[in-house]
Amino acid sequence: MYYTIRWDETAVSMLDQRMLPVQEVYRHYTNYHDVADAIRSMVVRGAPAIGIAAAMGIALAAIKSKINNINDFKSEMLQVCQIFASTRPTAVNLFWAINRMRNIIEKSEDIDACKNDLVHEAQKIHQEDIEINKKIGEFGQKYIGDGFTVMTYCNAGALATGGYGTALGVIRSAVEHGKKIKVYSCETRPYLQGARITAWELFKDNIDTTLICDNMAGHFMKKSEIQCVIVGADRIAANGDTANKIGTYTMSILAKAHGIPFYVAAPISTLDPDTPDGNSIIIEERNIDEIAYIQGVQIAPEGIFIKNPAFDVTPAANITAIITEKGVIENPAVTGIGPLVNG
Repeated sequence: MYYTIRWDETAVSMLDQRMLPVQEVYRHYTNYHDVADAIRSMVVRGAPAIGIAAAMGIALAAIKSKINNINDFKSEMLQVCQIFASTRPTAVNLFWAINRMRNIIEKSEDIDACKNDLVHEAQKIHQEDIEINKKIGEFGQKYIGDGFTVMTYCNAGALATGGYGTALGVIRSAVEHGKKIKVYSCETRPYLQGARITAWELFKDNIDTTLICDNMAGHFMKKSEIQCVIVGADRIAANGDTANKIGTYTMSILAKAHGIPFYVAAPISTLDPDTPDGNSIIIEERNIDEIAYIQGVQIAPEGIFIKNPAFDVTPAANITAIITEKGVIENPAVTGIGPLVNG
């Protein structure tokens, strides 16, 4: 059985998602710098998963440290936290996980105890994420009727999380409840997470899945072949605006134009009450080669100007409901995230 990420006593192991679907390759990291590089280079990706990876990377740095003075150790570890905070700017789960680790470091008075606590906390964050995903799935499956065809975008599955998934967790839960559903997975240019990862996951789980190009979504919506859309999220602002993989905003407009419910599935850790709206969300710009090349094959003219924002923001007005492990925010354009953050 495949896994996303695993703590292996003195190493962090990850499935290299860049190699999918052709090869199932696991990388084993014994140095925290390599874990940080794995996050940057998208060996591991997905907001919850990179939070887990950062937590494990910090724990790895701690157990490898040779420093004997508690103050020097704490200073070193806080620098490590900052290194992980610089890896990906958009996903709030990353900073949520780092803050949990930082709190342990700052309160510690003993190096050995701190090392043990950091390892325990990283493992706890991982296990909690799986349990959270299953709760999200239980809440979300109620919105998927028997016989529905569900469209999803990018990858918000087991490989974007500690396991099970957020958006795909809802789909998995619906199947586990005996509902006969079909999935349309958008390929998700430029990194093709839908084609390479979502389709691979669902195929592995024997869930009826059809892969489509991103620009086919409106065609199938117009033909009434899609009953709802469900996606994940990397950051949800106080007013309900949601950052997710680039192209999600376009899908939300198409869904709204065709009267199709558009759901966002994400853990509470993705809700960011300190960010007032989508205009305040930092959008990561990635390497232009992700657009100019596919699997090492050049597809664009040499020297052409390229922009590669990794995320866009879907306004709360386009979102039917936000599904979390604590409950569901229906019509977030009216309430924002307040009902769950303040509840």
